[in-house]
Amino acid sequence: MELGLQDKIILVAGASKGLGFAIARQLQQEGAKLSIASSDAGRIAAAAAELDCLGVCCDAASADDIDAWVAQSLAHYGRIDGLVINAGGPPAGGFDNFSDADWQRAFELTLMSAVRMMRAVLPVMRAQRSGSIVTLTSSSVKEPIDFLLLSNVMRSGVTSLAKSLSRAEAGNGIRINNLVPGLIATDRMKHLDKVQAEANRRTVEQQHAATAAQIPLGRYGEPDEFAKAAVFLLSDAASYITGATLTVDGGTMRTVW
Repeated sequence: MELGLQDKIILVAGASKGLGFAIARQLQQEGAKLSIASSDAGRIAAAAAELDCLGVCCDAASADDIDAWVAQSLAHYGRIDGLVINAGGPPAGGFDNFSDADWQRAFELTLMSAVRMMRAVLPVMRAQRSGSIVTLTSSSVKEPIDFLLLSNVMRSGVTSLAKSLSRAEAGNGIRINNLVPGLIATDRMKHLDKVQAEANRRTVEQQHAATAAQIPLGRYGEPDEFAKAAVFLLSDAASYITGATLTVDGGTMRTVW
């Protein structure tokens, strides 16, 4: 299948490691030109060197940083064909664990980062009459996870934002979709395994095995498996898909929508 990504300019947030880096690597293999961002200056410099692309230190919770990243990318490449919205997840915990300040930090990092990234690229895409945006959310937007309350709330907002804007921007040739990871083998998942292991008084290895046993495919997913779904949604091969929420979870979730 021809994906039509050769020489397309794609911005990928949170791309110094994990799912963001895996997506950037898969995009590069399809011939896309990249601008990648992360709040860790050292990591993003190393990732950019490995992928031979533009790398920018950008705190996803900072409006100024996001605007600067998009402006630098536009100045470097002259156009923006795609955007992957991604940011580190809020801390785990239940309702009684979080203060107003915790809620505000999660709001800025998870929800407002998506608002600001879209706000920054949409004028460019509207002028071009084309563009594709993919948000990375969480399985918690379909089935709330008890110990990830902040993520449940904020990522559901991102999903609703993408769906709303997908309808508003379709006439401008802009597609906006959500991509939902299930249990993918990343550092974030290792951290959550540790949190659950402590809560259940298990070793991390026991927790990992118990969780994997609940996945119909019998294992955690690999970052590249998830990344390929993102690349498809960004590509011309998905030209009639917008406003969708695609789940990559090995069959774990029971919801039908």
